[in-house]
Amino acid sequence: MSYQLNKITVLVVEDNKPMLDLTKSILKSFGVGTVETALDGEEGFRKFCSTNPDLVIVDWMMEPMDGISMCRHIRNSDESPNQYVPVILMTGFSEKKRVISARDAGITEFLVKPFNVRALYKRLVQIVEKPRQFVRVEDFFGPDRRRKRKAEDYSGPFKRKTDAEKFSAKKKDKVEHIDFR
Repeated sequence: MSYQLNKITVLVVEDNKPMLDLTKSILKSFGVGTVETALDGEEGFRKFCSTNPDLVIVDWMMEPMDGISMCRHIRNSDESPNQYVPVILMTGFSEKKRVISARDAGITEFLVKPFNVRALYKRLVQIVEKPRQFVRVEDFFGPDRRRKRKAEDYSGPFKRKTDAEKFSAKKKDKVEHIDFR
């Protein structure tokens, strides 16, 4: 399905100018109406506050403020005009611990560099078709970190690793049958 993206504004924050220009060009080819750019997280946050874009695409590794720190500012700063804005993190690092770190910072989607046009479009579609609920708890604010699974994906009696332990402990406490013979 193709979308009418001509009325949205996207902010791209990337310190590598050729990558910034390429990402901007790809977004324009998708039909995105306005693409704002910034070369680091501090400039990016200022532009975010002044333009209030519909989507932010940010690189992880930048100085003086990286993409994770910028996302935390977007999610938690009183200056933020929209703490719920979707944020796509671009990075060359795809190790599980980094993905988890990004997720825990409030990143909406993760895009591994080098990426192709289809991968970026897929993230945009994900944001449009399956928006994630936001969660606010003591030490986290951002998109729900859990991905919904279909009921048919579930193949066991317990949803969590600890459920089996809880079930067996309850079973030990409960007398199933008494034989009085």
